[in-house]
Amino acid sequence: MVRDDVLNVFRECGALLEGHFLLTSGLHSPRYLQCALVMQDPRVCGELCAQLADKLHDVEADTVIGPAMGGIVLAYELARALGVRGIFMERDKDGLMTLRRGFSLKPGSKVIVAEDVMTTGGSVAEVVAATEEAGATVAAVACLVDRGGLKRFDGKRTASLLQVEAPTYAADDCPLCREGIPLVKPGSRNRPGA
Repeated sequence: MVRDDVLNVFRECGALLEGHFLLTSGLHSPRYLQCALVMQDPRVCGELCAQLADKLHDVEADTVIGPAMGGIVLAYELARALGVRGIFMERDKDGLMTLRRGFSLKPGSKVIVAEDVMTTGGSVAEVVAATEEAGATVAAVACLVDRGGLKRFDGKRTASLLQVEAPTYAADDCPLCREGIPLVKPGSRNRPGA
């Protein structure tokens, strides 16, 4: 798939939203990509993850891990396409990304860290750090949609299907707020910057 094909998939699924959105990072943006609407169709999700797997065909990995919530389905489908194990990290009671539910990483494991949409890369950076603290090696960082967050991982192998340039604004310097456009929080977390 080429960029326009992937973007059309998001449009057809109603996943490319326009307005005034509060992102998980706490930033505001006039555009939001709701990957959950794309992921709800197993055929479409599998097709997109197969395309992403093609970009990672030469990466040696035994596990794909994603941050909860957005990275769970993506990690599973990407792992299926690559023929490896798919797991996820979630926040503990202190808000730290950790392996739970019996998941573990063996020292020396080679891991691809995957997320649906990456804006600042904050959650993925936490998963990368926790993965490395467990003694595993991060072989690559991947996402379906890169809103600029992959640049945070310079020096690591990265891959995305779609790069979307959409402006982001700090809450105290947001032109959409000044225009009085209602703020919508479509993401999975309830607190900005969390």
